[in-house]
Amino acid sequence: MITAGDFRNGVTFDMDGQVVTIIEFQHVKPGKGAAFVRTKIKNVITGAVIEKTFNPNDKYPTAFIERKDMEYLYNDGDLYYFMDMESYEQIPISASVLGDNFKFVKENMQCKILSYKGSVFGVEPPTFVVLTVTQTDPGFKGDTATNVTKPATLETGAEIKVPLFINEGDQIQIDTRTGEYMSRA
Repeated sequence: MITAGDFRNGVTFDMDGQVVTIIEFQHVKPGKGAAFVRTKIKNVITGAVIEKTFNPNDKYPTAFIERKDMEYLYNDGDLYYFMDMESYEQIPISASVLGDNFKFVKENMQCKILSYKGSVFGVEPPTFVVLTVTQTDPGFKGDTATNVTKPATLETGAEIKVPLFINEGDQIQIDTRTGEYMSRA
């Protein structure tokens, strides 16, 4: 059991039959009246985000999310296949479960598969990936204003903004949480 007073970012618990995780929280102690906890919570199965206030003494059962490292193998239409590195079992996962940041994952990369009571609800790609730029316009001399970027297509088909000095064939590091260029690899 977890009390609302112990809420922190990333805590997962069962609320009214729904598994939710805390995205943001704030303990509020007004001058008058009782303290309360203002939160932004996300339903881990449906992805719906709501704001809710809790009494700090409210108790909820903790939900245990299983995070397992698996290797992405290939996709076949709407199904993406992952392999358990210990048992070599292959698991098909629907494209609807994959997040927007999955566009940075290429075959044979390690991902974390998130499941609750055996039901897969999410896939976390590695935080940083190194990908090759397959198409981008050349940067022109004189276009050197601060932080000028240009679009670039990566080997996975994803499109991001990169600095002018990046050329086709360059290997770059990307933060999959934000989808931003980090550095040359």
